[in-house]
Amino acid sequence: MLGKWIAEGSFKAIEGILALCLLAMVIMVFGNVVLRYGFNSGITISEEMSRFVFVWLTFIGAIVAMREGAHLGVDTLVSRLPRIGKKICLATSELLMLGCCVLFFWGTWLQHEVNATNMAPVTGMNMIWVYGIGYVTSIGIGLLIIHKLWRLATGQITDAELVEIRDSEEEAIAHAAGETADKKEGQ
Repeated sequence: MLGKWIAEGSFKAIEGILALCLLAMVIMVFGNVVLRYGFNSGITISEEMSRFVFVWLTFIGAIVAMREGAHLGVDTLVSRLPRIGKKICLATSELLMLGCCVLFFWGTWLQHEVNATNMAPVTGMNMIWVYGIGYVTSIGIGLLIIHKLWRLATGQITDAELVEIRDSEEEAIAHAAGETADKKEGQ
């Protein structure tokens, strides 16, 4: 129970970081546009920092998307398989993704020294602060995958989780509204 509470709190914090990154980007880019067109000046650091924040926003967003199962997928074959086939496909895809996380971490590790000695042209910041997000992303997604593999091995995965394709938002909302109307009629 404590572990679940910590995980939920961690992901709320991650979502807060995403919101702050987006806010920082909007302020930096919009502020620079206003300064350029309104006052014929600008803040040189804002262009570089907004790019760096965008990199972090993208990679941290990938962790959140992984947790929510929001990445793209195709269920044409998997949805037609029996439960054991779905389990095998899920385990295979999770192991392949875990392998990609290991490669991503390893690649970041191999480039660490190069990035730690390179400085950003405007801010003078070590580039490891930008490209070091590879560590965060590979570990974050890797832990989510390991958790899902553990749940699969211990039989805690539901049938709905075996096929991780979601409808578009409009279809999901319409489907949820239809279920709510059906429940009200049944009462």
